[in-house]
Amino acid sequence: MPKKTGSAHWEGSLKEGKGTISTETGALDKQRYGFNSRFGEGHHTNPEELIAAAHAACFSMALSNILGDHDLTPDSIDTKATVQLDQVEGGFEISKIHLDVTASIPGADESKFMDAAKAAKEGCPVSKALAGPTITMDARLA
Repeated sequence: MPKKTGSAHWEGSLKEGKGTISTETGALDKQRYGFNSRFGEGHHTNPEELIAAAHAACFSMALSNILGDHDLTPDSIDTKATVQLDQVEGGFEISKIHLDVTASIPGADESKFMDAAKAAKEGCPVSKALAGPTITMDARLA
């Protein structure tokens, strides 16, 4: 399977600094982020919003796949992921992610849909990653 990359550049202190985020595909190309967009009313992106978008996209694809295993094809799946960032002793943590899903699936009943949605929530790769992946690192001073 291919590996996907994202990168970030940061300059300055936490509160006064600024950064950019990019993806290898160019979907994000030096998109600005900073303290205000993460903790205040800033209008640029932030890591939690990117996690939310990735989780919503992954979940929707996983749900479509599971429905297909049951010979169901969705007309549409709309997923909104809400990532909650809380201040805790020693810093911050993502404490909760809520998925809000609305789907139009011809021929699906409530029970089949709920079973598929639960399986997608547990089984999508981003859900699994957010449950505690092994994180490795290469670090060096320039």
